[in-house]
Amino acid sequence: MTSGPPRLSVPRPYGLYLHVPFCVRKCGYCAFFSEPYQEATAAAWLQRMEQDLRTLPVGFQPDTVFWGGGTPTVLETELLQRLLEALHAHVDLSRVTEWTVEANPGTLTEEKAGLLRQGGVNRLSIGAQSFCSATLHRLGRIHTNVQIREAVEWARSAGIHNISLDLIYGVPGVPLEEVQADVAAAQSLEPSHLSCYALEVEEGTPFAEAHRMGGLELVEDDQRRQYEWIRHTLGEAGWTHYEISNFARSGRECRHNLLYWMGGAYIGLGPSAHSHWNGARWGLTATLPVWSRAFEETLPPEAKACETLVMGLRRLQGWGREEFRSASGFDYDALRGPEIDALVHDGLLLRGPDRIRLAPNALFVSNAAFSELV
Repeated sequence: MTSGPPRLSVPRPYGLYLHVPFCVRKCGYCAFFSEPYQEATAAAWLQRMEQDLRTLPVGFQPDTVFWGGGTPTVLETELLQRLLEALHAHVDLSRVTEWTVEANPGTLTEEKAGLLRQGGVNRLSIGAQSFCSATLHRLGRIHTNVQIREAVEWARSAGIHNISLDLIYGVPGVPLEEVQADVAAAQSLEPSHLSCYALEVEEGTPFAEAHRMGGLELVEDDQRRQYEWIRHTLGEAGWTHYEISNFARSGRECRHNLLYWMGGAYIGLGPSAHSHWNGARWGLTATLPVWSRAFEETLPPEAKACETLVMGLRRLQGWGREEFRSASGFDYDALRGPEIDALVHDGLLLRGPDRIRLAPNALFVSNAAFSELV
């Protein structure tokens, strides 16, 4: 068992992440750690998670909770119940304002939705990805478009009304018209949040192997055209584009992810999970049925501030000068003034009297700007 994190206070808000490393089947594009669901392995994982929950700092009261994966909803009802009970037994959840669980439409059931809501979950992030059967098949998804609609219906019937849908665009061979149909179908379900991700080729995935063999070629011009259409269309429909890939109805931005983007504190439990706590960060090994610390480090203040600068610029509002100083302890001009000036000159950043943010034309190529600031 790993040693517990330091028992020191950190500024609010802060979060708790739990990694559920199981899937029915691995999607071809996914680089997150998961293994095929097996009851014995899942039971051993849960036993270890129960132990790790006991190592949380004294007085730990998260503001947000997030279950990711893998596929949290692949867990059998009994294991879901045990995990919920363990959280309530070992974590003070009285300050939680947002509790998100990632859900696959192919593994969510009406019973599981009800159980999650009874346990305190108030937000579901549903991996729709597409409403086109051919695209779902190509991505390796196990669900149908009918199951997406059922998942939303079950969530709402259970009392979970804060619903996010994930969509993937930029799939080779998929025309803009299909992406437009996906966005229309997603909006028709009236979610409170949409995440729209360009397909990427991640190392260690089946898609990476297909790319090496010449069977999968991403077309950047197509991806950018689809991204700009999504941005424009959702903006016209009243969505707030608050992060490069994320859109929300008013007040429904993902609070847990904002912790990551603003340099906030969080503790992650489960294989491959990461933490940032009291200035230190660490990651856990991607191994089952047991895991351990893979690394631990404390960045020098300037390096940590540069990281915070880059992560916060993912938000469309960017950084206000005082906001950044409060988050990092640095003035962004003192930290990276010449680099910021160069990016403004190149049209990648916009500068106001006391704010910097990505230029609209830089959103799709944000890494080009970020690489100059790290």
